[in-house]
Amino acid sequence: MTEPNPKADLLRYLQEARDALLWKLDGLSEYDIRRPLTPTGTNLLGLVKHVASVELGYFGDTFGRPFFDEGPPPWWYTEDAEPESDMWASADESREEIVGLYHQAWRHSNGTIATLALDAIGHVPWWPEERQEVTLHHILVRVVSETQRHAGHADIVRELIDGSVGYSQGKDAMPPGDQAWWEGYRSRLERVAREVGSR
Repeated sequence: MTEPNPKADLLRYLQEARDALLWKLDGLSEYDIRRPLTPTGTNLLGLVKHVASVELGYFGDTFGRPFFDEGPPPWWYTEDAEPESDMWASADESREEIVGLYHQAWRHSNGTIATLALDAIGHVPWWPEERQEVTLHHILVRVVSETQRHAGHADIVRELIDGSVGYSQGKDAMPPGDQAWWEGYRSRLERVAREVGSR
C-alpha cells in the first residue's frame, strides 16, 4: 500500500495547474496574450502575472521568505499601486519577463514547501489580524485552489481567442465532434435556455 504524502499530492496538483495556465499562452501572438476578453479585462498574460504574485506573497512574505530583496515592483500590492496592476502586463513588460517571473515564483514557492512542515505557522500580513496566522497546509490548499481557478479562466479566454480547449496538450477531455456538431450542440443549449427563460 502506498503511504499517504499530502505535501507531495498538493504540490502535484499545484504544478499541474501552473503548467495548464502557462500552456494557454503557447502559439499566441503578443496581442492575443494581452487582449482583454471580459468586461473586467481578463487576459492570459495578466492571469500569469497575477498568479506569480499570489505565489510570491503567500509562499514568500507569509513565511518570512520575501522574494524581492530591494523592494517589490510598482505593481505589487501596496497602497501606492494602481488598482488591478497585477492583472495585466504593461507595454514595457515582455511575455518572457512575466513567464520568467512565474518560473522564479515556482522555485521560490517550492523551496518554502520543501523546507517547512505542513503544520508550520506563517502570517499573512494583508489579511485581517484575527485571521493572519495560518499553516503551510492552509496556504498550499488556497494557492492550489486559486491557481486552478485562474487556469479555468484561461481556458475560457483561450477558447474565445482561437477555439483551443483542453487541460493540457493532448488532454482536451472533450467529446469528439467537428465544428458542425459543436454548433448544433450550442444551438440546442440556446434553445433550451430561451424556452426555460420565457416561462
